[in-house]
Amino acid sequence: MAEKRMFAKIIIDSDLFLDMPLSTQALYFHLSMRADDEGFMNNPKKIQRAIGCTDYDMKLLIAKSYIIPFKSGVIVIKHWLIHNTLRKDRMTLTTYTNEKSMLRVEDNGAYSMIDNQLSTT
Repeated sequence: MAEKRMFAKIIIDSDLFLDMPLSTQALYFHLSMRADDEGFMNNPKKIQRAIGCTDYDMKLLIAKSYIIPFKSGVIVIKHWLIHNTLRKDRMTLTTYTNEKSMLRVEDNGAYSMIDNQLSTT
């Protein structure tokens, strides 16, 4: 897994992002830094608690579609592929293949749920 992460200014400089509380923005950055090479992670609550954010911050990221939650507790960073691209020979594929199978990649590079799949909010 890569040790460095990138952030696209088109996402983090948007009014939608900047209008969120700083604690919510910080949670997004911390989740993004700890996600695997395809943007998935299974311990978002641990990160939330470690940096002192509230459930409201997590719910706001979900409501504003910055993260996509799954019933399994796994989340994915919606704009991961806009933020980060790795060469195939440097990428470690996600172990969350079931959750990945529920997603499609939009033309702009953002993840979205396949229409007949349900996530947990």
